Amino acid sequence: QTFEVAGQRGHRLATTEAGMTALRAEIEDVQRQLRADVAQAFYRVLALQQRIAVDDEALKLFESTATAVQKRRTAGEDTKLDANVAAVEAERARNQLAQSREQLLEAQAELATKLQLDPAAPRSASGDLAAGASNSYTLEALLSSIEAQPRLRALSARQDSATSRLRLEESSRYPDVTVGLNVGREGPGNARERLTTLSVSVPLPLFKRNAAGIGQASSELSQVRIEREAAARDTRAQVYTLWTKLQSLQARVRRLQESVLPALADNQQLSIKSQRAGQIGLLELIVVNRQALDARRDLVEALADLQTARFALEAAAGWNP
Repeated sequence: QTFEVAGQRGHRLATTEAGMTALRAEIEDVQRQLRADVAQAFYRVLALQQRIAVDDEALKLFESTATAVQKRRTAGEDTKLDANVAAVEAERARNQLAQSREQLLEAQAELATKLQLDPAAPRSASGDLAAGASNSYTLEALLSSIEAQPRLRALSARQDSATSRLRLEESSRYPDVTVGLNVGREGPGNARERLTTLSVSVPLPLFKRNAAGIGQASSELSQVRIEREAAARDTRAQVYTLWTKLQSLQARVRRLQESVLPALADNQQLSIKSQRAGQIGLLELIVVNRQALDARRDLVEALADLQTARFALEAAAGWNP
């Protein structure tokens, strides 16, 4: 029976346990990233559905305007230029609606693929695009949660495993002791006697240095340590960048909701009254309506970008909502 005198068994167990911990953390990291990807794909589908609703409203508005301008031109009240401008606006709205529908089909197929559903059966998303737009965490809270990020925990466990591996290789410099027990009979004829012998042996050379194994384990430990430090540094930089982007998107959404859209809604009402009073023409009314519709599209796009940035930030920081 061979006995390891330098605690090699404990180092092997520590190496294996740290490797298992790293594997579990890597699996958790993949799961968290997949959840973030699915959430981003879901909100993209939701945003495109709202975008299509705006585009459909724009198409109906500009088609009715084009019809009205054509009637006025027939009656000699508007010029051919006015009719052409109105027709072009209606055609642009039709093309915009078709493009949004194509993007929605692609987004629905992408979401279905991530959820392992049938991509040939489009499914609509139901929810509030602005949900969670006002985050409840701070930058300091995100930075403090970075160490709990699964990827960094996996690298930390890999580092522990490499450290135990190095200790195992260092302990291999000590010779293993082999203890033997032999039971037998010796002697001539009837004078044979039962004899029990105990042997102790050590391998040669007696003091091997195991330089190759130690060098390889030390190199692996240095590589894992550098990788973990680089990942921690890159993660902090990514969190700072995504936090700045999120703050900018939140400010843009607030400006659109609190300033731009109310002003454009007032402009629409005033322009309708002015057009009925004969103070402006249909072309001026088209311009005002287009501004309002474009602002609503901008809000939808800003909210979609905000949700994408939010989930990317929470995934990068390892934030557990």
